Amino acid sequence: MSRSDVRLSPAMPRYPHLWLPMLRRYLLFVSGGNLVWEMLHLPLYTLWQHGTAGELIFAAAHCTGGDILIALSSLVLALVLIGGGAWPEQRYKAVAALTILFGFGYTVFSEWLNTAVRASWAYSELMPVIPVVDLGLSPLAQWVVIPLAGFWWARPSAPGRRPSVAAPLPPTPDRRENHV
Repeated sequence: MSRSDVRLSPAMPRYPHLWLPMLRRYLLFVSGGNLVWEMLHLPLYTLWQHGTAGELIFAAAHCTGGDILIALSSLVLALVLIGGGAWPEQRYKAVAALTILFGFGYTVFSEWLNTAVRASWAYSELMPVIPVVDLGLSPLAQWVVIPLAGFWWARPSAPGRRPSVAAPLPPTPDRRENHV
């Protein structure tokens, strides 16, 4: 049986291997974005005032590693729950939204746990704090801005990027356009 004899389901993706390059681009973006964010918001924590250069570098690297794990875990959980074999061609926005929600939710929990319960870190007077919940605005914004920008940059139709990362399947009788 040749490839043209196979009937394609409407749910079959045009680019069946697009998910891996998309995943790589997303993780590359969130890795770099989180490293920059972590370095830039160090002055918003008390460590900035009393930490050594080595402690600051370690904190930025350590937190970036955690950010990468949060980003990857959030994306995988979203894909498991609502993704499909045709992702990222289908359900892209829903997976992105759920990924951001999971990352944001974890960050709310982690900030509360580490500032209010464990006192592992503390905000400096420079950190804008959200009233009532007493959580820093910068780490919460981080988990909206960076994943959102990462999904935008990594999407298959990003400006300057052709979706031909994987060659499309040749047309079959069911997929050919009707020309009159």
